[in-house]
Amino acid sequence: MGHTLSYEVNCSILFTELPLLERPAAARAAGFDAVEFWWPFAQAVPSDRDVDAFVAAVQDAGVRLAGLNFFAGDMGGGDRGLVSWPARSGEFRDNIEVTVSIGERLGCMAFNALYGNRVDEMPAQQQDELATENLALAARAAARIGGTILIEPVSGAPAYPLRTAADALDVIGRVQAAAGADNLGLLADLYHLAVNGDDVDKVIASHVSQIAHVQIADHPGRHEPGTGELPLDRQLTDLQARGYTGWVGLEYKPSGASADSFGWLPRERSSSR
Repeated sequence: MGHTLSYEVNCSILFTELPLLERPAAARAAGFDAVEFWWPFAQAVPSDRDVDAFVAAVQDAGVRLAGLNFFAGDMGGGDRGLVSWPARSGEFRDNIEVTVSIGERLGCMAFNALYGNRVDEMPAQQQDELATENLALAARAAARIGGTILIEPVSGAPAYPLRTAADALDVIGRVQAAAGADNLGLLADLYHLAVNGDDVDKVIASHVSQIAHVQIADHPGRHEPGTGELPLDRQLTDLQARGYTGWVGLEYKPSGASADSFGWLPRERSSSR
């Protein structure tokens, strides 16, 4: 890899061999300084005890939390966020405070708000208006700690309406126009964008200033880089050359044991910024 970006591990898709609270320490043992998670609890508002246990697991491992998803429903069951989902919008609003407070305790500044699938019971335009309101609330809460709300195009979920970088940037523009919020950014998952047929090189060239977080996996298979055909090394080099200095989250399904899936990384991968 011809660049010096800082990598961190998504512990909701890697190290699943271990109980969730043991994964930050496993990432540290593998040489990483930081981790990210999808929402690590079963409900929008977990108990204080569960939150404290999660915070302690990250702190005790000696890693930073580089990214955290808001509660997104049952991801395994096909849910992809509550932001635009009328029946569960209240859960998203209840989740904002606890998500941002975890970020505050762990120094996390990046909060991924999965947009939600289209539903039959409401016109798409009304779902988008609801999403604009909810994202404005989230942006206001995150702004108190200097945090950023991430908007992510996703593949593999046919009812999820944000497929390209342009789709996500449209949402960001709507929230900016409606609420004056300037702390929203694009989560550029190079895997999802490629699978959805977006022109990833063009996205990097045109929108690097709006990219607030990057994630990677190879395609086909969504395994570690080098197992598929995506030009990830070149694209990451291009991102850095154009001024991207944020994290690169490893959000792939390891083809074997998680700890054995980092051979493609440069030796200096764990150097902190």
